[in-house]
Amino acid sequence: MTKTTAILGAYVAGLSFDDLPSEVPVRARNLMIDLVGSIVRAGQEADSTPSVMRMIERLGLGALGTARVFGQDRGYGPATAALLNGVLGHSLDFDDTHADSSLHPSAPVVPAAMAAAEMTGATGAELLTAIVAGFEVCCRLGNALDPTSHYARGFHPTATAGTFGATAAAGKLLGLDAKGLESAFGVAASQAAGSLQFLVNGAWNKRYQVGAAAMNGLIAATLASEGFVGAADAIEGKHGFLRGYTDNARPEMATAGLGSVWETMKIGMKPYPSCRYTHAAIDGLIAMRSENRWSADDVTGVTIGLHRNGIVLTGAPLEEKRRPQSVVDGQFSMPFTAAVALYQGSFGWDDYALLGNPEIEAIAARIDVRQDDRLEGLRHPFGAHVMVRTREGSHERMIADPSGEPDSFPPQAQMEDKFMTLARPVLGNRASELYARLARLESQTDVRHLLD
Repeated sequence: MTKTTAILGAYVAGLSFDDLPSEVPVRARNLMIDLVGSIVRAGQEADSTPSVMRMIERLGLGALGTARVFGQDRGYGPATAALLNGVLGHSLDFDDTHADSSLHPSAPVVPAAMAAAEMTGATGAELLTAIVAGFEVCCRLGNALDPTSHYARGFHPTATAGTFGATAAAGKLLGLDAKGLESAFGVAASQAAGSLQFLVNGAWNKRYQVGAAAMNGLIAATLASEGFVGAADAIEGKHGFLRGYTDNARPEMATAGLGSVWETMKIGMKPYPSCRYTHAAIDGLIAMRSENRWSADDVTGVTIGLHRNGIVLTGAPLEEKRRPQSVVDGQFSMPFTAAVALYQGSFGWDDYALLGNPEIEAIAARIDVRQDDRLEGLRHPFGAHVMVRTREGSHERMIADPSGEPDSFPPQAQMEDKFMTLARPVLGNRASELYARLARLESQTDVRHLLD
């Protein structure tokens, strides 16, 4: 039996900044900046934020501390900061995606790493190294779970595999050796949780369980650093992670090419604040609308073909998906997001104000979503086949990958524009200073001063 837990523990413990190809920490830093934009905006505007903040205060978790939540002018204890940064970072559904594992790596990993870095006074380079370690662990475990099988069991991989990524990142910064990381992973295996049941009523569980993954990873690593003994063989064991969370485990995927193939470089950035399975179709509809100079009234019907994972998340039951009742419903509605794209030729965070708009609902009623088996054989599951029917005839397009994937990763100017669009309404002119500081992260000698 391959000792997956031990191999990953030794890898994380031995990783150094000098081991990283030059482009890898740059990608990690850009992904961190992208997440921070979402954290800042969600702190003010996500509908779930007030209840989370009241819970923090009521349970006495809001005591002043030195760990920071991006966009807020006060500090918290490290566990609370990790929780809040994780919840907020995932609340807009605008955070990055690793296509192969079908999960969002930054939301659980970066908050755990940031809190641990503030606990230890780490440098910017050390923080980025830990983030890369976390990305590599959670994305590889996501691959090993087989996302389709993991989804079929009702699990949310960002929260499940993400707990291990958060543990790796925090453990790296807390100075755990290989054995210590194995023990931390043993604790993480008891904490990894994330259910897709939120889809039934547009619940806020998805946001919270990702923040909990960040916090639980930090706790697991801290326990191990204090000598706590975690379960052995937590990933591959008889009752381990890969046995309990999937019917089609592929353990070899967790370690294949470790140290030479960088899953970090396979992480893409979202152009739209909705489930990644909606993005290829949105891209196609925006492009076709522009090329043909359609208005929404010109379109008599649309059929969108998605991978079966996309149907589970964004296309069924279709009648309910056509009339989303909440932001979460809208984030996971192919008909709604497609209708907005056809209506105005764009889709952004502020467009959730269109929920319940009669014109949008009328367009969504003309949008059909079906499973397209042609998408099963593609490298990534996020593609779409779009057929648009107009009074003049039919137009169709296959989009293999949505924009923002590694092959079409946005240029720096576009990344900065996304950050400013999210952060400036909250921070005003301070958004530019925050972006500049994060862009110089590698030169930080102590990240505790990053937000001074």
